[in-house]
Amino acid sequence: MENKTLLKSAILMLVIVVITTAFCEISLRNKGIPISYDDGPPLWSHNRSMVYEPFDDAVVFIGSSRIKYDLDIPTWQGITNIHAVQLAMEGSNPRPVLEDLANDKNFKGRLIVDVTEGLFFSNAPPNKEAPIKNIKYYHDITPAQRVSFILNKPLESEFIFLNKDYFSLNAQLNVLEIPSRPGVFIEPFFPMEFSNNTFERQMFMTSEFVADTVLRNKVKANWAFFAKMSKLTPPMKEAELAAIFKSVKEAIDKIKARGGEVLFVRTPSSGPYLQGEKMGFPREKYWDKLLAYTNCSGIHFLDYPEIAHFECPEFSHLSQPDAKIFTKHFIEILEKEKGWKLKKS
Repeated sequence: MENKTLLKSAILMLVIVVITTAFCEISLRNKGIPISYDDGPPLWSHNRSMVYEPFDDAVVFIGSSRIKYDLDIPTWQGITNIHAVQLAMEGSNPRPVLEDLANDKNFKGRLIVDVTEGLFFSNAPPNKEAPIKNIKYYHDITPAQRVSFILNKPLESEFIFLNKDYFSLNAQLNVLEIPSRPGVFIEPFFPMEFSNNTFERQMFMTSEFVADTVLRNKVKANWAFFAKMSKLTPPMKEAELAAIFKSVKEAIDKIKARGGEVLFVRTPSSGPYLQGEKMGFPREKYWDKLLAYTNCSGIHFLDYPEIAHFECPEFSHLSQPDAKIFTKHFIEILEKEKGWKLKKS
């Protein structure tokens, strides 16, 4: 009798869970919320394993969030028929990934490095946490973790509620935007409409975000917060900056020595954000010196009228329609100005 009661309770609980989950999923779909994949170490590692494709079949991208928004991967791959391996990480310094690829003797491909000066030319530990974590996961991955990723992918591709960045319990608490206690740092909250991620690791903002002034202003306020925090950091000493240039050159030389190719890109920003970057990171001291010191080609968006005109909805990233236009022109510049052979017959 007791076993039957437990079985009925278990069945009832299962029915309640299924109904609640289904209701939640249907509600999210009716709101037009898109599928978004968890962009944690498993997905990054999946992409990291693709860097060994033949030289003519793939281009690897590293950097911070801008190249994740601004490079429209379907447009890139549709025009070039070349795989875009996206390894950039938002809010992160790409130099650890550059060093990881440089120390990988099996990587001999083409690499495009996106430069967001405030992150690239930084030694702040928080900016390196995600890259270090992802790199470690990739090199230490277990068979069980591989199987878990394979099984999880079909589920994430079908169910919106699995987006843990916005629908987990902790994420729902973040939505409340409770003020921080004195002495406690809580990272600013980004609206869901701004932060969606495809399986290919392309980030995109929704059309609702672009049209909503309130949502855009929330993200602009986040950039203002980070700018205020950066002002509390002492200016970098010349010796420290010189060490960064040296380490970047050493990494690039290793890749070139194996037959690889490296190019830098400065993707668009606009408005007050761009003005602040110009003042804080003058080109002659950072971008121009980076190209000269490393003996690498580079594409700075302000040098090309066809990609210099974009107005970023929140000053720092392109909308999806503009990302498609940027990607088309970026391909043309790579081919005509930089001599890259991209279009395959």
